[in-house]
Amino acid sequence: MQLSPFVKKNLSTAWPLAMNALLMQSMLLIDTLLISPLGEVPIAALGIATAVVAFLLGFQNALANGTQLVISRAYGSGRSDALSDSVLSGIAINLGVAALFSLLLFIFGDQLVGYITQEPELHSPTVDYLKVSTLTLLFSALTQIMIACFNGLGKTKIPFKGYLIELPVNTAATYVLIHQLGFGVLGAAIGSLIAILVRTAFLVYCLRLDNVITLRLPDKLNHFCSLTKHHFNEIFPIAANMAMLAVGATIYQLLYSQLSLYAYVAITLIMPWIRMGTQMTTAAAHSTAILISQAIGANKLDDLRENVDTSINIAVIMSIITCGLFFVLSLCLPVIYPEMEQQTFQALAIIAPLYISLPLVRGYNTVHGHALRALGKTKAVFAINFSGQWLVSLPLLALLIVWFDAPLFWAFAIMPLEECIKAIPFRHLARKTLNEFDHDKAAALNYH
Repeated sequence: MQLSPFVKKNLSTAWPLAMNALLMQSMLLIDTLLISPLGEVPIAALGIATAVVAFLLGFQNALANGTQLVISRAYGSGRSDALSDSVLSGIAINLGVAALFSLLLFIFGDQLVGYITQEPELHSPTVDYLKVSTLTLLFSALTQIMIACFNGLGKTKIPFKGYLIELPVNTAATYVLIHQLGFGVLGAAIGSLIAILVRTAFLVYCLRLDNVITLRLPDKLNHFCSLTKHHFNEIFPIAANMAMLAVGATIYQLLYSQLSLYAYVAITLIMPWIRMGTQMTTAAAHSTAILISQAIGANKLDDLRENVDTSINIAVIMSIITCGLFFVLSLCLPVIYPEMEQQTFQALAIIAPLYISLPLVRGYNTVHGHALRALGKTKAVFAINFSGQWLVSLPLLALLIVWFDAPLFWAFAIMPLEECIKAIPFRHLARKTLNEFDHDKAAALNYH
């Protein structure tokens, strides 16, 4: 079967995005493996510190993902001045937020760690890690915008190469600092900083070689400030959406911890697989948003609805494949975790139908959400996610677990239920937005 040009472009843009996400997750896994020979205290300190840093980096990344849409539209318009302004305003926003995070972490990091843990032996290594991370956040802000720039141009292989360089540098530097120089947890933080400096240098080099991107200082400061304000107003709901979903996921875990030990262990074991297994579908949704934004920037709207429908079909096909892989995973879990008790495997078997089917509806919602963001509906996407998670699913889960002592199956079923609740408004809003989207609405989005 002959694939359409849109499908080919979508898939070629998506696979490096998916690999990037997997490589990002693997870096934390490598740090944990390298620090594990030092014992439980360093591992616990690393876990606390990386949880804080990961949340802040995730917020920055969400802002960069929003900037990616703005850059994609500017690139689609063919205007080098619009492309330059969108990149520079994205840098200004991300660096400003990173500077604020770094300052707060430097001043209040000691108190924050004191609130999180009362164990005295964990305090010093955790604070040391966070102090070094204040620099990591600043360089990460810059690299994330450069990554957003290349992704917005459809050159997703360049950031992928950057991660391929960063991963071995991070591994080697962290190993030497921890095991040869005896820096402990601090060595993991310094290793991450060294690695991100190398990635930053690589991306700057690629940026200088690229003949499409010509950054120039804005002609009028007032005009640039106005553009940056519009830019921030568009992308902030995306970052707020990420923060809201991350906090909600934490509350899910806290509520599930009230179940029996074996039930909670089963959920803890399967959650990383769920996150990793849906990366390709998420990457295809990101790719869809990039291509739609480029089309809006170029004012090519004739095939917009058809391309969105095609993207939904791609996401559904990938989700079905993921469901099949999760079924195979369910059969392999006793081999992967041979040390687990039989009661844990019984709990995993109980929730197997739920986590196997979860990617289907989650992938459907993911592609709708990214398409709607590309169409300028960032606030509406936030509203749907907030309503589904915070007004329905989390209260219902708390009620089932705390008041009715619900069994594992019905407690875990709230996760796919949340996705089903959100699917209807997502589809309705997408159809309505596509029916109403015209050249005037495209022009309103192209404010650069």
